[in-house]
Amino acid sequence: MELQKTKQDKEEHILVCLSSAPSNEKIIQTASKMAKAFNGSFTALYVQTPDFDKISDDDKQRLQNHIRTAKKLGAEIATSYGDDVSYQIAEFARISGVTKIVIGRSNIARRHFWSKPALTEKLTTIAPNLDIYIIPDSSSENQYRKTKMAFTKDLLPSALDLLKTLIILAAATCIGIAFWKLNFTEANIITVYILGVLLTSLFTKSHICSVVSSLISVLVFNFLFTEPRLTFHAYDPGYPVTFAIMLIASLITGTLASRLKNHAKLSAQSAFRTNVLFETNRLLQKAQDDYEIINITANQLLKLLERDIIVYTEKNGMLSKGYLFNSSMERDSDILLSSKEKAVAEWVFKNKKRAGATSDIYQDAKCLYLAIRINGRVFGVVGIYINGKPLDSFESSVLLSILGECALAIENIRNAKEKEEAAVLAKNEQLRANLLRTISHDLRTPLTSISGNAGYLLSDYEKIDDETRVRIFTDIYDDSMWLINLVENLLSVTRIEQGKMNLNTSAQLVEEIIAEALQHINRKSAEHNISVNIKDELLLAKMDAKLIIQVIINITDNAIKYTPCGSNITITAEKKDNMAYINIADDGPGISDDEKSHIFEMFFTGENKIADSRRSMGLGLFLCKSIINAHGGEITLTDNMPHGCIFTFTLPLGEVKIHE
Repeated sequence: MELQKTKQDKEEHILVCLSSAPSNEKIIQTASKMAKAFNGSFTALYVQTPDFDKISDDDKQRLQNHIRTAKKLGAEIATSYGDDVSYQIAEFARISGVTKIVIGRSNIARRHFWSKPALTEKLTTIAPNLDIYIIPDSSSENQYRKTKMAFTKDLLPSALDLLKTLIILAAATCIGIAFWKLNFTEANIITVYILGVLLTSLFTKSHICSVVSSLISVLVFNFLFTEPRLTFHAYDPGYPVTFAIMLIASLITGTLASRLKNHAKLSAQSAFRTNVLFETNRLLQKAQDDYEIINITANQLLKLLERDIIVYTEKNGMLSKGYLFNSSMERDSDILLSSKEKAVAEWVFKNKKRAGATSDIYQDAKCLYLAIRINGRVFGVVGIYINGKPLDSFESSVLLSILGECALAIENIRNAKEKEEAAVLAKNEQLRANLLRTISHDLRTPLTSISGNAGYLLSDYEKIDDETRVRIFTDIYDDSMWLINLVENLLSVTRIEQGKMNLNTSAQLVEEIIAEALQHINRKSAEHNISVNIKDELLLAKMDAKLIIQVIINITDNAIKYTPCGSNITITAEKKDNMAYINIADDGPGISDDEKSHIFEMFFTGENKIADSRRSMGLGLFLCKSIINAHGGEITLTDNMPHGCIFTFTLPLGEVKIHE
């Protein structure tokens, strides 16, 4: 029972049919009220027939107004193509799950029993299972007569169509005469004329040409190829039947060919629309930023509409300057990018509604402006140069689809950037938290030692022997130097994170830089065996001396901290492959393979016990890697056989410039 209830209570889907009739606005409003009453979805469908190009400009403008009205009332706009309106409506309703159809009905009665049934009659026959709500259309009769008169006017063939018809008839007649002289049967000649009618239908725009071609073909065949020839009489009593069959076959052939041509046109339009949307979607998926998305969208609209396109992008809640995409280089861009035109675009940006040419607002503008928006968020405004030629329903539907794809692409790009920025911000916050936590923990030990030793000296200085005083002063000095080195590393890391590391490079003797660094290393270096081996005399490297000294100090201090007393620390330097290679090796316990991949990361500290019991903040090696990379070199860690570590970093070779 619960399943049946769910099935019966499915969401209602209201479909309203759009047209250029003046009363269609009332029908749209009625359908909107029904959708709200049933709390269902709302779709407005326009069926574009092959006769669309023949309707007047007023009807086209009225149709566009009805489409905008439906969109304002919350309808989803859809367009279908075909010459049978009732069938297209029924098929769309079946595919889209429509439950109720709202349509207008004309008061015009069928004049003859052979007249075509009204749209509402055909629709109720084709879709008997749908709820069809018919709204009386009192103004349809005048509209029908007006449209019929316009249609009759459009039936009159042009001079070019008449010329094409005469040429095809003349060609068919020449072929028929040739067949008659070759003693071909009359059936072959009749086939030639039917083929001529078919070609006339295909190569002319007016359907009346195929009808005229059918009648003239029968008359010419009677005049030239039936006895007595060169007269409109016929001796054979069967000829009237032949003429009638020939005329009917020609009319049917011409009609079918005309319908086939119209279907081909509609299919081509539909295929073109699908191809443009597919290509737009494919290109937008590859776009990397807003500018690329806007450029792709504008070029696709240029290809579709063949009109000038103006795009204003949103930046910090305001419209930027306009970008013009010309379809013709002869156009004066200053007019389309004037302050008056931009004022219309700004109105569209603020009110999220279309304005400009062919709209109800700022009708004197040169362009029609539409917002690039999705979910109430506007990312820009697009202007289409109208120049007295309103957009038809096909162009409008594709335009709205492309702008929707554009807005969605921009939203996705910005959401991705916001997520990336949020991730970076979270990482920075985590780094700051780790830094503060580490500083607060690691500074406590040396500061406590300094303050304790200083207090001991102040209170019992006279009672302390000289040897003890020297040891206390030495401890205070060591702790102070450790703090100074820590502060230097922190300042350097801060400059790196802010991108403010400015290198002051020059050619320096590597031997002198190493000697300067060894003068500032940990005092406990006296407990280790430190040796220096420079394999190349006058080895010059291009470097910032102060920073490279800091690198050597950090690596050497690490070797002193993490190796037991009496360990050997060897610093070597040599020239190889246009680079200076500097190695700092020790024979301590070494570093495990698991830690090697993280050793140069910020705040990473190994598991090895430090000789002086102070914790490392994990900044030294990270800072070394950043400095060496900024110099264009590399730093690596390898094992020293049989045990220990080798830190190797490279620097570009330098040359001494002699100024005479």
